[in-house]
Amino acid sequence: MPHVFVNYRTGDGEQAATTIARDLSHRFGEGLVFRASESIRPGQLYPDELLAGVRRSDALLALIGPGWLDAPDPARPGCRALDDAEDWVRKEILEALSEGTLVVPVLIGRRTERLKAATLPQPLARLAYVQSLRYDHQQASTDLGRIAEVLSELVPGLEEGGAAEPCEHPVGDGGTANTVTGDGDGHIQARDITGGVTSTVIRDAHGPLNTGPAAQHVHQPHLEGEGATYVSGDNKGGVRHRFGERR
Repeated sequence: MPHVFVNYRTGDGEQAATTIARDLSHRFGEGLVFRASESIRPGQLYPDELLAGVRRSDALLALIGPGWLDAPDPARPGCRALDDAEDWVRKEILEALSEGTLVVPVLIGRRTERLKAATLPQPLARLAYVQSLRYDHQQASTDLGRIAEVLSELVPGLEEGGAAEPCEHPVGDGGTANTVTGDGDGHIQARDITGGVTSTVIRDAHGPLNTGPAAQHVHQPHLEGEGATYVSGDNKGGVRHRFGERR
C-alpha cells in the first residue's frame, strides 16, 4: 500500500500537519499517513521509526511555515536548526531524496514565500526548484482538496475512498433491518428485526400514528364488522343510514 509521510517542524507547522494528516487519512485510509506524534507508539525508538517511515513512503510532504527556514537550533545558540546535520526535519527530507521518494513542499499560510537555493543548506538546495503547493487555513477545504488531488495523480495506487469497505449487510439483501424508536426526550432505542417490516410508528406531540396494512386506530373508539360505522365529533345535521332497496 502507498504511504505519505508528513514532515514538519515543531513550533512552525504542527497545527497544519495535524489538519493535513487527518484529512489525508480520512480520504485515503487510516495507517497510510505517517505523522510522528501519532504514528510512533510509546516504547518505540523514534529515530528508527522516523527513518523507517520515510523509507516505506511513496511521497513526503515538507510543510514549510513562516519560521521554517530560520528556526533556531536549541543546541547551538545563534545558529539555524536547518544547518545542523542532525536536525530531524533536514534528515527526513534528505532520506526521502536519497530514496528517490517524491518530495512536495507545502507552503503554510499566505505570506510564506517559495524557497530560494541561496538561503538553503547546500544538500537541500534542490527544494528551491521543486514545484510547491500551499495550505492556508482560511481556504482549508480548497487547499486540502488540491493536496489530495496531486497525491492521487502522482502516487500510483493512492486513491480517495480506496480504504472503504463494503457493507456486511447491503440494503435490500433480506438481512437484518433496524427499527429506531424515540420517546420525544432525546432518547433513542434501536433493535434488530429479522424479516419484513409491516408497520411504522411515528411519534409527534399529538401521540402515536400507526401506519401499515393493518386497521388504523388513532386513540379513538372503533367498531369492526360489516355495516359498522363510527362517527366522532359534533353532529348538528344528523346522520342517517339506509340499507337495502329504497322505499
